[in-house]
Amino acid sequence: MEIKVRQNNSVVILDLAGRIDVNSANLVEMVGQLVHDGYNDILCNLEDVDFIDYMGASVIVIAYKEIINNHGRMKFCNVPQHIRNIFCIAGLERVIEIFPGEEPALNAFKEDKAIEEIKKMQLRRRFKRLPIDIKVELKAKHAANPVCLKLDVLNISAIGAFIFGCDKFKLGDEVIIRLRLPPRRAELELEAKVVWIPDRQVQPHSYPGIGVEFVHLPSAIQEELVEFIDRNISLNPTDSC
Repeated sequence: MEIKVRQNNSVVILDLAGRIDVNSANLVEMVGQLVHDGYNDILCNLEDVDFIDYMGASVIVIAYKEIINNHGRMKFCNVPQHIRNIFCIAGLERVIEIFPGEEPALNAFKEDKAIEEIKKMQLRRRFKRLPIDIKVELKAKHAANPVCLKLDVLNISAIGAFIFGCDKFKLGDEVIIRLRLPPRRAELELEAKVVWIPDRQVQPHSYPGIGVEFVHLPSAIQEELVEFIDRNISLNPTDSC
């Protein structure tokens, strides 16, 4: 099987041609490399695929699982009818998304992102945000020799925080945050991702700083954050949701 790679905005398009069978491990390898490089939205164009067997369907499943397990999306377009028949027999049509052409598939990726943003907004509105001033230690998650920075948390919710005094990170960076919620003595260690950086010209009062979204947050820790915020929010008349 031959694979040609091209890109449309954030979506990587794989033009597949030939036979998808037991010898098509290059598809799995290609998808694994794309995930490693940070590309999680994959569109497989099967227009020039002339054969697929059950082993080939298994290759598709392995590649699809690789994307899903890394919180990505894989869609398919221009699937010939004889290939769709195999997908149907293998039960894949109930799992994967198939589109008649490239344009509707790309539009579906855009719609997915729009829906995701709406869900994030709804999620944020569910949790109160508490203005606060507590010290926090921050370090890069993947740096070889991460440096801890002692900074100030200006507000916190059960899903994220705004940390003031830092200009060493960029959007998408993963960080480790260590803090104590008064009167708690034990230290919390939270994983987070940088999702917002204030503009120095437009928001000078917030610069330098970063907005972070907590990731891989255990439910018990999130409940503790909610309880802490609920206990303290009534003391601040400027609380917001």
